[in-house]
Amino acid sequence: MDDITRSRQWRVPSSLPAAKLAGAVLLIALGLLFADGDAVRLVLSILTAAVLAGWAVRDLIAPVRLAVDPTGLSVIHGFAGHRLLPWTAVEAITVDRRPRFGLTSEVLEIDTGDSLHLFGRFDLGTTPEDVAAELRAVRPKP
Repeated sequence: MDDITRSRQWRVPSSLPAAKLAGAVLLIALGLLFADGDAVRLVLSILTAAVLAGWAVRDLIAPVRLAVDPTGLSVIHGFAGHRLLPWTAVEAITVDRRPRFGLTSEVLEIDTGDSLHLFGRFDLGTTPEDVAAELRAVRPKP
């Protein structure tokens, strides 16, 4: 992004909410199939499916997790709100890499001193390293 007057957004991939909703339906079906008259199994599968469906609804209501424009960054806040972080409030933009279960996970960290905003690959639709590079490129020089 060479021109700072442009805006850019990173969002949840469109296939992710669909996969979560399909998983919720599958959980209910499995709960019905394996409940064998046990209400606890059925209730647990329905509750788990409801949580998964709620997570998918959040992805549908607020798919944009991070946006940048000349005034600063807009980050997801709460269930579906957004919060504007002016460039002067942003102290650091880093990528944290950690090995976990034989895989390396990457998380984009935006530090304002008062708060830390974390974004993974599935929040951004691309690698956190690519997003960090774009953000550093458009960040105004002090």
